[in-house]
Amino acid sequence: MLGNFVRVRVTKPLGRFDRETNVKYLLNYGVVENGLEPHSPVAGAYIMGVDHPVRHFDGRVTAVIKDSRRHAVYLVVAPKSKQFIINDIAPAVAFMHKGRGVSIDCFYERSCGAVVFRDIGGQKRFLLIKNKRSAHWGFPKGHVENTETDEETALREVLEETGLHITILPGFKAKSVYTIQGRIDKTVMIFLATTSDTQTVIQPSEIEDYIWLEFDACLKTLNYENDKSILQRAKAFMEEHDLM
Repeated sequence: MLGNFVRVRVTKPLGRFDRETNVKYLLNYGVVENGLEPHSPVAGAYIMGVDHPVRHFDGRVTAVIKDSRRHAVYLVVAPKSKQFIINDIAPAVAFMHKGRGVSIDCFYERSCGAVVFRDIGGQKRFLLIKNKRSAHWGFPKGHVENTETDEETALREVLEETGLHITILPGFKAKSVYTIQGRIDKTVMIFLATTSDTQTVIQPSEIEDYIWLEFDACLKTLNYENDKSILQRAKAFMEEHDLM
């Protein structure tokens, strides 16, 4: 269902107070009229990205909410032009769905990380990690949490995954967009950072291994073209600012 386009007929518009449930609706809510397979388990849909009451709405399924307490599945539908991640969706639907028994799967994900370098033996070396969920080497990164900025996420994720305190260099920010298993649109923001820490301590629950490599070896070790391009851009930035 994630990513599908559906039509919602609004039955409980934004701002309505429902006396039966004693709940004020903070989003437009209704039933899905078109876009789902017959006998779909979906009980209803919330509309995000619209700040006024509407009667009908056509949009993309941005999230699927499973609420075991209500024994039902709900959708979150939004305009195609707007991307909401779980940090946006969870608080928006909390007036009806929060606490234990509620899970939310999102169409959009956002992560942040960094190309981290430091001097080792008089040479610039770059940090790569291997996540336990992947067989590939990449940059340390992770999901945005709560109200974090992209920079705050990158600082926290690098520290959690590698034990390194990094300094993000202003002026460099790379964006990578790709699809996971054909169903999740993921955006990754990568910064350029350095560190004076000399000890790398990986997060044992998440990270399998790490390695510091010179640029050429690092480029050969990376598996994905997006990552290779980001590393090349980072090197060009470093050369332009006399960091290489």
